[in-house]
Amino acid sequence: MRSGRFVAYCGLSVAFCSAHILLGCGGGGGWPDPATSVAATNNPLVAQYSIGPRPGSTAWVEFGEDTNYGRQTSVTPPTVGLGKVLTVLVAGMKPSTTYHMRAHVDWPSGSWVEPDRTFTTGPLPKVSSGTTTALTVPTITVSHPTAGLSPAGGVELFNLVEPGNSNMLRAFVTDLQGNVIWYYDPGPRNGDPVPMKPLQNGNFVLNVGDLLEVDLAGNIVRDINYKAINTSLQTNGYSFTITQFHHDLLPLPNGHWIALCNTLKDFTNLPGYPGVTHVLGDALVDIDPSGNVVWAWSGFDHLDVNRHPLGLADFEGAGADWTHSNAILSSADGNLFLSMRNQSWILKIDYQNGEGTGDILWRLGYQGDFTLSQDNVSDWFYAEHYPNALSDDGTQTTFAIWDNGDGRIGSDGQPCGILPCYSRATIFQIDQSTKVASLIWQDLPGFYSFWGGSIVTVDNGDVEFDQTTPFAAADQSIIEEVTHTDNPQVVWQLNLSGENAYRGYRIPSLYPGVTWK
Repeated sequence: MRSGRFVAYCGLSVAFCSAHILLGCGGGGGWPDPATSVAATNNPLVAQYSIGPRPGSTAWVEFGEDTNYGRQTSVTPPTVGLGKVLTVLVAGMKPSTTYHMRAHVDWPSGSWVEPDRTFTTGPLPKVSSGTTTALTVPTITVSHPTAGLSPAGGVELFNLVEPGNSNMLRAFVTDLQGNVIWYYDPGPRNGDPVPMKPLQNGNFVLNVGDLLEVDLAGNIVRDINYKAINTSLQTNGYSFTITQFHHDLLPLPNGHWIALCNTLKDFTNLPGYPGVTHVLGDALVDIDPSGNVVWAWSGFDHLDVNRHPLGLADFEGAGADWTHSNAILSSADGNLFLSMRNQSWILKIDYQNGEGTGDILWRLGYQGDFTLSQDNVSDWFYAEHYPNALSDDGTQTTFAIWDNGDGRIGSDGQPCGILPCYSRATIFQIDQSTKVASLIWQDLPGFYSFWGGSIVTVDNGDVEFDQTTPFAAADQSIIEEVTHTDNPQVVWQLNLSGENAYRGYRIPSLYPGVTWK
């Protein structure tokens, strides 16, 4: 009996020691260096780092074109239990380039820095469209127009739309020199990647017909189809369906996505529009992590269909374009801001973290609920894109807004024609209690860009904006970083030729919580 128990014990001991060694732990209680490996992924610009850790360990990787490194990933969450291998996707590298990299591993009782190793990225991949050709990138040039001024840190995120070249990259990130350092290729899926946004878990979310969450290697983590949303809308008793997702998506901290959608409704003999008009409106749907709609809103239930300052022109055969929203933001008090381009309004909607009525709390813009302190109607924003809340406490809000200027009302009370129209980068401060809005900063770059665009402030206080289509330059976009001063100076400029950037804006890096200089 004693002999049998001894043999069984030895077998368990050998098995435990084997597992112990596999995790990078030696005999006598020692902990040798973690085992690491680096492999290519489906994205030729992304490496996968695997690190055999101790329990409770975290890791991050620094990398660069030499041993000064210069860039790093986020820190992984701590491991739980034995046998958990840490995986870090390393992204932010140029094609066909050798990079130096090394892992940093920390655990409760120690830390370790790996010796330097190298990884060589691949070229942009080949695609097949009749003949095999390489993915192409629009021509990008970068300049620094004002001597002595340096741009803020970070990288540039691009969403291209309707490329004339079917092999053109449409969703990608460049460094500040204009080099592609990451991309996602949706392949044969229908739809332009509008929007594409980074998530707080390190992945990206984008709309390419379906709503996709992808990791840095391009693996699909989550896929939401609009037909499944219609099934959920019907199941939950909503009176409308959607025809597609479009223009924007708001990820929430609880893992929900609020999607901007198109919905159709027929009207007969609208004033000025005899017969039946198929009106294209906007809807919002709150989608939980399991794909169910838990809250929904339709503009048809809250707005007057007879207000259409830009008309009811057909939009790409989909219907008469009534509201054409293009951005959703969270407010500090749990409600939503919605930018309606074809109304030249930003709405505040009663959402209350999914418990709200959907009522419109106010409308910001010309003929809305606010008084403009400048007392000049032309100073309002018109056909705006990508409002960005720079600060918001539920009462005082500061918005950066790209003001396209379509239909801008002049001193004569008439909308501008094409040539007198102009576009601006603007910052408005609003008092929600007094309903007073003030234009506190603007920059007129000298172009009229009648659609698209984005605007952000960057970490040095400058303002960056994208002019999607400068007038008479159909296949071109201009992105400028300017000083946030009374007389703005251009610090950094990127010219993109051959396609249009619906949005092009600065993000700190490819990793949450990390800024690349």
